[in-house]
Order: sequence, then C-alpha cells, then structure tokens
Amino acid sequence: MSYLIKSLVVTLSLLLSTTVFAGNTSYYGSKFHGKRTASGSIFNMNSLTAAHRTLPFGTKVQVTNKNTKQSVIVKITDRGPFIRGRILDLSKAAAGQINCQLCTTTMEILSYGDGRYRKE
Repeated sequence: MSYLIKSLVVTLSLLLSTTVFAGNTSYYGSKFHGKRTASGSIFNMNSLTAAHRTLPFGTKVQVTNKNTKQSVIVKITDRGPFIRGRILDLSKAAAGQINCQLCTTTMEILSYGDGRYRKE
C-alpha cells in the first residue's frame, strides 16, 4: 500500500473517530532551520509549527503538556516524528511555549488542512 493511500486511510479514520490523542512529543530546531519541509514551506524554528506522520498539511492542532497544562496551537507543515512512540515534533518556539523538550501531551485537532504542497 502506498504512503498516500495509507495517509488517506489514517486521515479518514481520524475524521470518523475522536479528535483528541495523547502521546510523547519532542521538538526539532536549529539543525533543520531554513530547510524545506515536506509541505514545501521553509522550516522556521521560531514559528508555531509541528510535524505529524499522517495529518494533512495545514491542519491546526492544540497541543497541551499534560504535566504543566500549558497549551499552544500549531500548524502541521512537516512529516515526522520518526522515532517510535512519539506523536508530534514541535518547532522550538512551540515547545518553548509549553515547556516541552520531551513530554507527554494531548493533541486536539481544531481544523483539518487541505494537505497541499506549498512552495513558499
């Protein structure tokens, strides 16, 4: 099954099920700053963005640190994380707002993006 079909199946199942998920979250920063993301945009570690394996690009999610109860709203612009057990990679700025280097979070989907590749 191709990656696109898997992504569509996962996205459709998410639409039909709950929109709140819990799991481990990490962040990525300077190593990728200024490089192109999977969505086509240039990664800025100072913007409020995140990477998710399957959610459509442009999807907005509210991420809450379960320990501190701090929240941040981010836009999905990249693919990842590629480490087992993690659900999101936040930009450095987003991780800083909720005091998270590696933490347990909940992720609530606020709106779905169109998934389009954008060369900005």
